Amino acid sequence: MSVSINNLFHYGRPLPPPFDTLGSKKVKVSSKYGDGTTATLCGSMIKAVNAYCHCMNASGEGAMGLVDEKRCAAEYKSSMGPNAYHLVVYDSATGIFLASVYDKSTEVMEQYTAHSTQRDGAALLFAMIPTFLTDGEFEDNLLFYFEEMKSGYPNMDKAAEAMAILCDNAYRRVKDDTCLAHVKANIDKSGNLMRVSQTQLDSGVFTPSHVVAGEFTIFAKTGPAVVCKAVKTIDHADFVGKYPLTAGRRLSELELSLVPKLPEWYVIPPEVVDICRHAQATTGKPMQMRNFLLRGPAGTGKTMGAKAIAAGLGLPYMKYTCSANTEVYDFVGMVFPETGAVSTGNEQLDRERETLQAMGGINYTNVAKLMHLPDLDDMDYDPAGVYQALTGTENPLATSQDCMGIVLDRVTKKVTDLSARPEEKSTSGQTYTYVETDFVKALKHGYLIEIQEPSTITQPGVLVGLNSLLEQEGSITLPTGEIIQRHPDAVVVVTTNVSYEGCRLLNQSVVDRMSLVEDIELPSPEVMAQRVMAVTGASDEYQVSQMVQVVNDMADYCRKTVSQTAPAGCAASSIGLSVRKFPEIPTLPPSTQSSARRLQTRRTGRR
Repeated sequence: MSVSINNLFHYGRPLPPPFDTLGSKKVKVSSKYGDGTTATLCGSMIKAVNAYCHCMNASGEGAMGLVDEKRCAAEYKSSMGPNAYHLVVYDSATGIFLASVYDKSTEVMEQYTAHSTQRDGAALLFAMIPTFLTDGEFEDNLLFYFEEMKSGYPNMDKAAEAMAILCDNAYRRVKDDTCLAHVKANIDKSGNLMRVSQTQLDSGVFTPSHVVAGEFTIFAKTGPAVVCKAVKTIDHADFVGKYPLTAGRRLSELELSLVPKLPEWYVIPPEVVDICRHAQATTGKPMQMRNFLLRGPAGTGKTMGAKAIAAGLGLPYMKYTCSANTEVYDFVGMVFPETGAVSTGNEQLDRERETLQAMGGINYTNVAKLMHLPDLDDMDYDPAGVYQALTGTENPLATSQDCMGIVLDRVTKKVTDLSARPEEKSTSGQTYTYVETDFVKALKHGYLIEIQEPSTITQPGVLVGLNSLLEQEGSITLPTGEIIQRHPDAVVVVTTNVSYEGCRLLNQSVVDRMSLVEDIELPSPEVMAQRVMAVTGASDEYQVSQMVQVVNDMADYCRKTVSQTAPAGCAASSIGLSVRKFPEIPTLPPSTQSSARRLQTRRTGRR
């Protein structure tokens, strides 16, 4: 046997709280690897499990994490002082330990000796917990004990039984090398272990690539914190409508209905507040700030940010979504044949025409809404799913541009059908009607207009043709001959993705007319956790924070994998995930992966 079992499991030492008040260390339960009679509580194992639970609910210091598939690095907080830690690196493949006693304030290292007269081995068992968790019995009882601890031990007898099974399970799996779930541990009779050196700490050779529990402060001083602390947020009541551009301006009932209502879960980004402050502060000045550019990956909240800006300014919100085939006239308005009250002979088209007239006219936005077609956000997040919904054909390589082309074709066909007149009427006095776009409405009446994805436009001169309207006192002549002057309150927010397939650089003359350019990144883990908690009603901030980290790690892994393996023309953005740089998750053994999934499923109550 490669382990001196008494140097790892110290049954002669007193039990730590809350088991120090029990009359006996013997409990009439047994693990599935035991003899079926009684189990013995072990003080070092209890300390290790308690330390793990405190790391899991952020009530104590210390951390554990995976360096690679087989090695676990652990920072075990010692009770000997505020800066005393036991550093352990455990290799489950060989059973070898590296361990040191470390003073965080002086950075002095001492040798760690696991012996009945020296250290009790709790730090070593703490580092072995991820390996112990690959066993279903150990996992189930640890989860039960964790819930009992969080609740203040309402049933001490049940908690003692769960802990006794944990002690027995670990002891027998380490001691019996013939056990199918044997856990290796190489500790000789002296208990002396090789040190974790300062050089190894400085080189980062044991920096965890994946945090299991707690927050590292020694092995990884710049490592990601698992527990997300609440950030200071702006109350909606202190933001919505607090930045009016014109004092005393009153909106009609229709205009008020167009002012966005922010959902309760929405955490207002500082960039949004900054834009509102600049817009209000420069009102009445020679150079009012009314044009803003928000750029960043899909899913970072650019469109929601534009709506929030409108809410803060108290302005109606409108949007226009660009495509590769967008022309200047798509912004300034379209001319359609006037059908009046003449029926086309198609009752459905007649009803649709009446509906569109009530919606403000036959234009791209209204027709797309009438046909319940997906918008650009849907196409960005799940292009393959949208493509299948539109065509009934699976195409995992579909891009948002493919979906946009289908949507444009359908809208164009519908507009053509709606504009058709009976053949016998077609030769007599045809009249036409001009339908102004939301872009023109917003600039004429002083609303906020969001221009989505202008970088997808194929012809570079389209937005340049709108430069006159992007000027503070700009104007443009409509197809009807009417000259539109830009309202002083009109705000233009341009939102665009960067470095994505099909996206081009904006013309510099357009960028120069932007009063402020904000790069919108994925919200911080703290903000993401707050949004999730607000939307779902979840109250366990630590648990939600772990989920957020998993999502970010998966997104980063997918981004790296897709960018390396995707065929030409298949954008990484087509996976529909937003990206933030986090350490890549190592490939875990199948047993560890399934164990982690079971533990997380039981903690959340859902898959």
